[in-house]
Amino acid sequence: MVHAMRLKVLGALALAGALALSGGTAMADVSSTRTPKAYTCTGGEVPSGNYASITVTGACSVTADAVISVVGNVTVAAGAELDAQSAPSTITVRRNVTAAPGSFVGLGCQPPSSTGNSAHECTVEPDGHSTITVNGNVTGLKALAVLLNGVTVKGNVTFVGGGSQIPWSIKNNTIDGNLTVTGQTTEWLGVLFNRIGRNATLIKIAVHDVDPGAPGVYIVQNKIGFNLTCFGLTPGVSGGFVPGTVNVVGRHAIGQCASLV
Repeated sequence: MVHAMRLKVLGALALAGALALSGGTAMADVSSTRTPKAYTCTGGEVPSGNYASITVTGACSVTADAVISVVGNVTVAAGAELDAQSAPSTITVRRNVTAAPGSFVGLGCQPPSSTGNSAHECTVEPDGHSTITVNGNVTGLKALAVLLNGVTVKGNVTFVGGGSQIPWSIKNNTIDGNLTVTGQTTEWLGVLFNRIGRNATLIKIAVHDVDPGAPGVYIVQNKIGFNLTCFGLTPGVSGGFVPGTVNVVGRHAIGQCASLV
């Protein structure tokens, strides 16, 4: 899918520039003690380890093939960047992931051999595969952009406001609770190939794709346990380019998404 490939490139380029400019270093206690310590990353790579919590305040990525366990929360501060979508990793967060205003959060990458043409390839180790699990919620408030690719979220995914020239990707995820996306103004936003246990709600999202004939917000082949609700999406919605592909909804499709089932 053209948009998916461009999404990966734009996201990687944006983060590459930010990482190149960052002069910070990761600060953490990664000793082998039995009690995990809090980790603050001001810039650089987050290494493998067991942490009480992770706070990101600069431009940070994860070490390729890192194995990271977080007892508490992962918090990405205002204007900070967490790139866990360029290199494969195994990350388990027992509580929540939160993106503050102006932040960038990218979680997960998979090869085409795993997810076909909906893959979000790892820039580092293109054949690699992430395994990322969040036992709580993923929440973003006025984030610059969020990319969730092949992530398991046991709670809810909620994004309110934000946006930029970086497309938003929510695809190939398993979300046990609700997905709520509202108030974004961005170049592209897609909700594709997800399994959502409860409701999917998309409201007041404006996309301004520069490609001619851009149909609007992509809502493609999701399996939704309860309701799919869409209002105020401009310039509209799209179910993708393959005729007959639809979203599967356990209860009702409402508003602009009524025709996408």
